[in-house]
This record gives sequence, C-alpha cells and structure tokens, in this order.
Amino acid sequence: MFYGYIALELIVGFIVLLTLTKLFGKTQISQLTPFDFISALVLGELVGNAIYDKKIHLGMILFATLTWGLLIIVTEWITQKIRKSRGILEGKPSILIREGKIDRKQLKKNKVDIDQLQNLLRQKEVFSMREVEYAIMEPSGMLSVLKKSNNAAPTNKDLNVPLKPVYLTFPLISDGKVDEGNLKEIGFDHTWLHNQLRANNIAKPEKVVYAEWNEVEGFYCQRMDNEK
Repeated sequence: MFYGYIALELIVGFIVLLTLTKLFGKTQISQLTPFDFISALVLGELVGNAIYDKKIHLGMILFATLTWGLLIIVTEWITQKIRKSRGILEGKPSILIREGKIDRKQLKKNKVDIDQLQNLLRQKEVFSMREVEYAIMEPSGMLSVLKKSNNAAPTNKDLNVPLKPVYLTFPLISDGKVDEGNLKEIGFDHTWLHNQLRANNIAKPEKVVYAEWNEVEGFYCQRMDNEK
C-alpha cells in the first residue's frame, strides 16, 4: 500500500507539473529570468519533498502546487498588463558597454567584473573589447552585443566599404505603451511621436504593438493585428 501511494503521488505530481508547465508557456531555459528560475525550483521542491514525507497527503500536494502555480500565473498576467511592473518583477536590460566604453557603474550594479564580461563576450565570438560598440545584459543574464561597423561580419573593412557610425536602436512603444525613458533619451517628445504615428496612418500609441527609432533608419512601427 505504501509503494502504491508513492506511485499515486508521483503520477499526480507529474501531471500537475506538466499542466503548469504548459500554462506557463514555452520560454526557453536560456530566456528564464531569475524570478522564473526560482519559481521553477520552488515548484519542483514542493512536489519532491511532499511525495516522500509521510505526513503529507495527496490533497496537500495538490493545494501547494496549484497555489504556487496560481501565484506565478497571476504574476505573469501582471507583467503583461502593467508595463511598469516588468522592471520590478522581470528586471531591466543594462548597458555594460556604451559607445565602446565600459560602464563601471553598470558592471558594479549587475555584480559583473571585467573577467566575467570578457567571458560573456567570448561566448558571442568577441575576443577583443575594441570590437564592441554596445553590450547589453538582458534580464535573463545573457549578453547582447552590437559590434562596431568595421567588425561586423562580413566586415566593411574587408569589403573596402567606407565606415559608417553605429547607432543604438531605441524601442519607443511596446504593447501600446510609450517608453518615456527612451523617448526622453533620444531627445524627442510626444508631439514628435504622434507626428510619426500619423505619418503611418496610426491615430495613437495604443494601436501600436511595437515601435523603434535609430539615427540611420529613423522611425519604424508595427500596428496591432486587431487594429485598423
């Protein structure tokens, strides 16, 4: 009876974890934020510890896992609906190298030293700091690298093409919400943004799923699928 009960608990735990995993979506392991990673560990521990504890019955396992799963789902819903919560719950990207210069304050803030930065760059097939124009640490801990124009593949230098300056692209609208920080960073205001939207036959930011701007290509946006 004891082994049969363990088998039953394992089966139920497996089904519950599988169901919750499907509900959480298809985020890859490399894309997990620290919050996602901790949530997955806690969820696994709840099931694992409960199965081999004789004082814990099946109802407790279901209650614990479903409650924790519900908390995760609610948190994901909040980050999708409330843009300001994303920075708190998911974290924000940090620019570690800006215009070819290492930002030591950002390194310290993200608990990254020079050796770790070099390691992350080598994983992106960058073996010299002088090749990098921008390096951005994502909330998942991965590093995104924008090389200088003469180090892009294939290199303009190899093709004897005149070198052009490299500019960072600034996201301005995401899911209908304006990124006030980036709009201010590029030196424009809401009047300019609305003029750009009108030029694309869009009435307001709420009808835009994504918009960005850089100095070379200018303004770019995509309308939401259900908007006309």
